[in-house]
Amino acid sequence: MRLFATGLLVAMAALYLVARQFVGLHPAMGYVLAFAEAAMVGGLADWFAVTALFRRPLGLPIPHTAIVPENKDRIADTMATFLRTNFLTPQVVARRLRTTNIAAAVGGWLADPQSGGGGRVRAGAAELLAQALESLDPDRLGNQVRGGLFRQLDRLEVSPLLGQMLGTTIADGRHMPVIESLVRWAGLTLEDNEELVRELIHARANAILRWTGLDERLANSVLDGLYKLLAEVIVNPDHPLRGKVEEGLAKLAQDLQTDAELRERVERMKGELIANPAVSTWWQGVWERLRTGMLERLRRPEGEIGGQMAEAMAELGRHLRDDPALQAQINRFARRTLVGAASRYGDQIVRLVSETVKRWDAQTVTDRIEGAVGRDLQFIRINGTMVGGLVGVIIHAVDQLL
Repeated sequence: MRLFATGLLVAMAALYLVARQFVGLHPAMGYVLAFAEAAMVGGLADWFAVTALFRRPLGLPIPHTAIVPENKDRIADTMATFLRTNFLTPQVVARRLRTTNIAAAVGGWLADPQSGGGGRVRAGAAELLAQALESLDPDRLGNQVRGGLFRQLDRLEVSPLLGQMLGTTIADGRHMPVIESLVRWAGLTLEDNEELVRELIHARANAILRWTGLDERLANSVLDGLYKLLAEVIVNPDHPLRGKVEEGLAKLAQDLQTDAELRERVERMKGELIANPAVSTWWQGVWERLRTGMLERLRRPEGEIGGQMAEAMAELGRHLRDDPALQAQINRFARRTLVGAASRYGDQIVRLVSETVKRWDAQTVTDRIEGAVGRDLQFIRINGTMVGGLVGVIIHAVDQLL
């Protein structure tokens, strides 16, 4: 556009020279000459005006030129004041936000698969978390997590908690599968150690029993009786042995909550467990596996965590988009937050704008403002050339009439 405006000015100068040579051939040539002459004046005047805004025309130290670079600091202060007065006042922010449904807009963006909003948020959150995990010292972070967990566990009295959990489990009948599992485990253990039981019975039997072979029959009877007892316990929910086990569990649950000596023993065992170096070593291995697994999942946004996060983002977007009550709450919160920010931090924001512009050198300010205005600056020159030419034609016509 700059080349076009300059070329138009050169064309008007060429037209002026041609019209001056042939002005006597026809009365119309006077109008052409007047148009070209006035167009040159208008084009040159607007070229000077546009150039004087940003630099000195032809490098000459003409007063009141290079206005933008010479008044850079004042422009920065004026911009900041304008921004503070017209945009960052609580009244303006509140009035603008009152007509804006922020929650619905964010919800539609997150819920719309075409926009990819949820995917970008998910990918950004996953990458941020992965970088945070990688940047922290794994050993130190694991020790800090372990220390925090163990401190909380040390403050917590686990005995009453265990008693309450056990009592609730018994009251709800959820201990029955555990008892059945223990009985089945006892049966399998007995089956795996039949030879050991037989050897114990043989070793304790006297010589007469061994000589007559009754020790073998005794071992078979003992094993058969144990198998029968375990089978009856599994099949019969009302077996007396089950009742004894339940009574023992109920008493344990009660003692864990009321017996001071038992509670003290449990707390002592807890302290010894926490202080055991093997527990610290075990936790460090668990933490490293957790950290490595989280990094692998976070680096695979289409994997399990990525899919869960994507569904969660989409679900959140649908709620924000379709729930007017939720929209009202979030919009009210956003409005209060932004109005408060404008009230408390408005001066700091505009000061940041002002100081940033002031730190720019004059050439940077000139280039950015000139680039922001863009083509319109050159249209000023083009319009000045054409309007000047038309005014020259009108003046010439009036002169001819008078």
